[in-house]
Amino acid sequence: MTDHYDLVVIGAGSGNTIVDDRFDHLKVAIVERGPFGGTCLNRGCIPSKMFIHPAETTVAALRGPVLGVPTDVGPADWAAIRDRIFTRVDANAQGGREKRRSADNVDVHVGTARFTGERRLVVELEDGGSVELTADHVVLASGSRPVVPPIGGLAGVAFETSDTIMRIPALPPRLGVLGGGYVGCELAHVFASYGSQVVQVEGEDRLLAGQDADVAAHFTAGARRRYDVRLGVQLERVSHGPGGITMHLDDGSTAEVDVLLVAVGRVPNSDLLQVEKAGVETDEHGLIVVDEHQRTTADSVWALGDASSHEPLKHVANQDARTVQANLLAVLSGSGELVVSDHRFVPQAVFAHPQVASVGLTEAEAREEHGDDLVIARHDIADVAFGWALAGELDDDAEATGFVKLLARRSTGLLVGAHLIGPMASVLVQPLIQAMAHDLPVRGLARSQYWIHPSLAEVVENALLDLEAALDA
Repeated sequence: MTDHYDLVVIGAGSGNTIVDDRFDHLKVAIVERGPFGGTCLNRGCIPSKMFIHPAETTVAALRGPVLGVPTDVGPADWAAIRDRIFTRVDANAQGGREKRRSADNVDVHVGTARFTGERRLVVELEDGGSVELTADHVVLASGSRPVVPPIGGLAGVAFETSDTIMRIPALPPRLGVLGGGYVGCELAHVFASYGSQVVQVEGEDRLLAGQDADVAAHFTAGARRRYDVRLGVQLERVSHGPGGITMHLDDGSTAEVDVLLVAVGRVPNSDLLQVEKAGVETDEHGLIVVDEHQRTTADSVWALGDASSHEPLKHVANQDARTVQANLLAVLSGSGELVVSDHRFVPQAVFAHPQVASVGLTEAEAREEHGDDLVIARHDIADVAFGWALAGELDDDAEATGFVKLLARRSTGLLVGAHLIGPMASVLVQPLIQAMAHDLPVRGLARSQYWIHPSLAEVVENALLDLEAALDA
């Protein structure tokens, strides 16, 4: 028997936010193979940031003696931190599922969906059964999963990914991290702060290689002062023995660890859905192809978030979901124009130590795109009043010596990129995002508003003033 729905949503992360009371007159199915809330709530940004907060407390305490405060830091109570986090996360996920199940017009199918035809699906249920569904509209919010590379011996050791590492039973004495992107760097920061000996392996010549080169170099130098960072090398194979897991690198060196975290990227789940059977096209990375309205190449099939976005970020998925929601309502009501997803100025942040935040082009990208029209300014945190509280005897600390770097076009006077590294970078970047999103000119931007003294926001103010002076030079 086949059940027909007005709307089927595959994925209960950001996709779950689409269905509000304006859909109460429709028959809706939500299909989810894991806990409600998706990657962000259960395995990603929310629990990881809850782990990072105690890590930051540890880092601050370690600074105590230098600043004249007698502090002592021991190994973290991993079990207490983990249980505090997941008691709340798991309750939230379960509550989300139960709330949907209690809705009169929504059916929840727990299992893995795959297409068998045009807007026709079969769901292999968690309990072993299956159901067949058809729909007038389908939303693909199926997310992504960690990449597991073909490394020799990896299948023979008990490795972790970002999906599993936060629920391990105990703090590992020695942790190996494969990957120097934001996931690897955030988790290396957590475990190093908690007391693990960390070795991080990255094939590029710096960590966070996708960031602006100056920011990446500054971050890498700071990380190297805290734990073992191996750059420009590949993990050739792994083996398991009495001493734990041995990482064999292609430069001939090795590292002995107790737990290995594989954090080399993520892959969309489109292959699990067999989207080609529905006429849904994907690109060379497996991302579902969508237009500016989040429509796929198949009629009445929509996609959002990690399933279709080159920016695998929760705030992008949420924006995509709002676009899909508005456009579904417009199509279903037969009135109103479709709205467009604006992906021009997508910010990102790395919640490691120090924090990193960016929006727009890197210097290398801007030079390639704008050439001699590019103007750059940089202002150091240590040169503003709040920076004095962080500096002093901590002059070699990557956080105290952070900076704001701004890029603009001389011909337009508009920002094209902003890059920050230092305390609260994820917050300080916001006025720069706003300036870019609303095409606000650099000239006058600093002096058109008050900047609280002596807050750290003054580093943004001064960077803007430096950039204005460079534009006028």
